[in-house]
Amino acid sequence: MAENPTLAEKLLSVQAELKAPKSQYNNFGKYAYRNAEDIVEAVKPLAKKHGVLLTLSDEVVIIGERTYIKATARVTDINDNEKTIESTAYAREPENKKGMDESQITGAASSYARKYALNGLFAIDDTKDADNDTPAKPKKNEELEKIKDKIIKICIAAGGKENEELMAILEKYVSNRNPKSLKDIDKAKECLAAVKKVNPKETEEEDTDE
Repeated sequence: MAENPTLAEKLLSVQAELKAPKSQYNNFGKYAYRNAEDIVEAVKPLAKKHGVLLTLSDEVVIIGERTYIKATARVTDINDNEKTIESTAYAREPENKKGMDESQITGAASSYARKYALNGLFAIDDTKDADNDTPAKPKKNEELEKIKDKIIKICIAAGGKENEELMAILEKYVSNRNPKSLKDIDKAKECLAAVKKVNPKETEEEDTDE
C-alpha cells in the first residue's frame, strides 16, 4: 500500500482482510448466518489497523403508508474527518410481529438494515452458501436404519419395485431423510410388521438373523 493511502485504499484493505464468520445458527431453517454485531466485531481490529472509523446510524423514513428504517454504515479517515465513504440499506417495519413490542420491532428492523448496509460497505456477499440452502442432515439412527434395510430386502425379495403394495407401505412410513425420532421408529416398525403380513414366507430368513 502507498505510504499515505487514500480512504478508498484503506477501505479496500479492510475489505480484503475481513473475515466475518457466520457464528449465529437458525434452528428452524438449519443454517448458519452472521448478524450486524458479528460484522462489527470483525471490522474493529482492521479499522484500527488501517486508520478508519466505523460508525452506524439509523433514520426513520416514511414511504407511502409504511415505516422503514434507513441504516447508514460509514467509514471515516481518522486523519481527515471530511473524508468518508458510506453505504445505506432499508428495512421495512412489519405492522406487527407476535411476541414483540414496538421498540423490539424497530430494533429488529434496525439490525436487519444495518447488516445489509455493512454488507454493502465491506463487500460482503451474504447469499446463502450452497450447504446452507439445504437443512443439515440429522444423524442416522441405527435402529431405524436396520428396520429400513429389512423392509427394503423384503420388498426386493417380493418383487422389488414391481410390488406396488409393499413399496407403497415403504414410501408411507419410511422417509429417505433418515428420521431419528422415536415416533419415526415406531412407524418404521409398523411398516415392517405390515410388510411381513403381506409376505410372511419371505420374512422367515430375515427373522432368523435377529
